[in-house]
Amino acid sequence: MKAALLSSTAGLRRAPNTVLISTGLLCSAAVALAAPSVPAERANEFIYDHAPFPQCHASTIVETPGGTLLASFFGGTREKDPDVGIWVSRHEKGRWSAPVEVADGIQYTGADGAVVRYPTWNPVLFQPNNGPLMLFYKIGPTPQTWWGMLKTSTDDGRTWSEACRLPEGVLGPIKNKAVQLADGTILCPSSAESPETGWTVHFELTRDLGRTWTVVGPINTKDEFNAIQPSVLFHADGRLQILCRSRESVITTSWSADQGRSWSRMTATVLPNPNSGTDAVTLADGRQLLVYNPTKSLPNGKGGPRSPLNVAVSKDGVAWKDVAVLETDDAPNGYSYPAVIQTRDGLVHITYTWRRERIRHVVLDPRKL
Repeated sequence: MKAALLSSTAGLRRAPNTVLISTGLLCSAAVALAAPSVPAERANEFIYDHAPFPQCHASTIVETPGGTLLASFFGGTREKDPDVGIWVSRHEKGRWSAPVEVADGIQYTGADGAVVRYPTWNPVLFQPNNGPLMLFYKIGPTPQTWWGMLKTSTDDGRTWSEACRLPEGVLGPIKNKAVQLADGTILCPSSAESPETGWTVHFELTRDLGRTWTVVGPINTKDEFNAIQPSVLFHADGRLQILCRSRESVITTSWSADQGRSWSRMTATVLPNPNSGTDAVTLADGRQLLVYNPTKSLPNGKGGPRSPLNVAVSKDGVAWKDVAVLETDDAPNGYSYPAVIQTRDGLVHITYTWRRERIRHVVLDPRKL
């Protein structure tokens, strides 16, 4: 992929809506089927082989203070079905535990005994520097009508608090991980899908572990890009950068010079996107790492092929180079919705949806990328 120049400072603008919101609530896998050989690969496995649900999607991964890896994802009959719940697996002693359901969309039981239940969506695990492990997720019939939920854990994800609904207008990190800024603020990259305003990106910031929230944005309009699901990157000069999924066949980007309080006009990167989720992380050596499908949307605007699944790196967030291919075949449901972190030992951990049937976990040595 050829390098390209992209201005990251032009058109800086204050996000049009900044709102303060308060609330009193605080709320063993076998080796997977053969995948392409990756020289940097240290491990490649399924998080589970068997589960009490046929489909899964939208994984997230985190390292706890005790060094345990946790992965979460939604699983059920199919995406959007009411039986879809949030499941968690723990990685200890070299193996993943069987998935355990930790949240569901049950609302109440009616007088006639009928259970009112909605699907759950897009869990996001986040470990603050000081505070409990946080599990954000969504409940609702559709992404247009869902609402944000939060659970916390004080024992590295072994047990969880009761579910707490986030304040009106706060969804939590919509797919990709939150980040913590130097002053302790937790910045949640979020987005909304509206029939009226299209797909828009916004940010939700909290300085008190979710008791109060500031909402910044949206930072784009549907006339510019229909973009959602941002990932946040850090640069040596202090700027933040986001990379977003879009309906316009490209990954989009925006930059902030004031720690997320305002953002530049959203622009296209050199990277293609088939209207499918991506994720990215800033490595300890300063490089940016992205996991994505290097394909484009179909001519009718619908999502394009979710294979192959590639890893790319960049020194500046502008010019990118593909350095690894995780999947290549054209399975109908493809390989999608990656989540990526770098653990304290320097290794890169990637989870992603494997054909909607399982979650795959790949470990890479970034020194070889």
